[in-house]
Amino acid sequence: MHEAWIIDAVRTPRGRGKKDKGALSGIHPQELLAQTLNQLADRTGINKGDVEDVVVGCVSQAEEQGANIARNSVLAAGWPQEVTGVTLNRFCGSGCQAINFAATGVMSGQQDLTVGGGVESMSRVPMGTDRGGMDGDNLHLRDKVFQVPQGISADLIATLEGFTRDDVDRYAAESQRRAGEAVAQGYFAKSLFPVKDPSTGDVVLEKDEHPRPGTTVESLGQLDAVFVKMGAMVPNGNGMTLDQIALERYPEAGNHIQHVHTAGNSSGIVDGAAAVLVASDTYAKAHGLTPRARIRSMATAGAEPLIMLTAPTPASQRALEKAGMDAADIDLWEINEAFAAIPLQTMRNLGIDPERVNVNGGAIALGHPLGATGAALMGTLVDELERRDLNTGLVTLCIGGGMGIATIIERI
Repeated sequence: MHEAWIIDAVRTPRGRGKKDKGALSGIHPQELLAQTLNQLADRTGINKGDVEDVVVGCVSQAEEQGANIARNSVLAAGWPQEVTGVTLNRFCGSGCQAINFAATGVMSGQQDLTVGGGVESMSRVPMGTDRGGMDGDNLHLRDKVFQVPQGISADLIATLEGFTRDDVDRYAAESQRRAGEAVAQGYFAKSLFPVKDPSTGDVVLEKDEHPRPGTTVESLGQLDAVFVKMGAMVPNGNGMTLDQIALERYPEAGNHIQHVHTAGNSSGIVDGAAAVLVASDTYAKAHGLTPRARIRSMATAGAEPLIMLTAPTPASQRALEKAGMDAADIDLWEINEAFAAIPLQTMRNLGIDPERVNVNGGAIALGHPLGATGAALMGTLVDELERRDLNTGLVTLCIGGGMGIATIIERI
């Protein structure tokens, strides 16, 4: 089996995902990804025609993000028409899955040079644009497996784990503090590139737009829990509130769900794109490409779909087992901060030192461009392993529908 080597990783800054307010909201998502692809090619000096596939994660595949955004972005980037592109959706794990699929082609020996990445313009294609909800409005499936909105699942996890509002706010404040320090010290600079207006060539965004480094536990405490009203909603034809449906499945949570998540301790809505170049060891050596890391193992795992967001634990355990490693062997972790309760639970379950997790902040501070986040985290992880002269890292994300994904890398 061939090794899959990470040659380089790039990403756009994350722009606020609000129409006409975020700096990237005027840029078509194909153009966001096209600029990312060209940055990756320019930095590595590859022959673009040698890329055998561009695998792209995108969650809301509708309107401007429909029609196979991977292929259209390759064309928008001006790459040779022989380079193919495929778009996938594994919800929040899509960017990580794209890298894993790109690496699988290389490790199998069927491909030598691939790109894995993701894109999401949440200002131009908001969540829900593809309609159908988590279950695609399939009433027969809904009778078998009822899935509540993710925010209620996150609050259910917090309730079961005993995470208080203070716990999640303190975690969020620390995420903001770490991200603020990372921005100030230039820790993201290696992967970042300035996004330009494709018509004028003017730079529209050079750094992440979402972080609020002055955030405190006290300021976070002023925010309302956002899923209280949603939890009190009664789905059509059910007669029970969403909270009651969740509690019926998890009676150990008690008589009510503690709604602790707010806009300040949940992931931010942003626009962004990211890409990672993956090569076989033989191709890299033959073409003088200097690798930065190798992929040691990758895994997905499913979990109960109502609580939905608990699978980073089993996915990480499966990836660790495949690599012959324990959690203690991982130097740095990137656990996506979809909601504060997710990394808190994963750290508790796996016995991870918080000082090894999301050391430069996470999606609470930086934002979560759904299809791109996994690829952005991979670049952040490679950069930070190099900066600290450490060796191993693990990226993991919770995923809608009760799934998790994990990838372990090792520096070369």
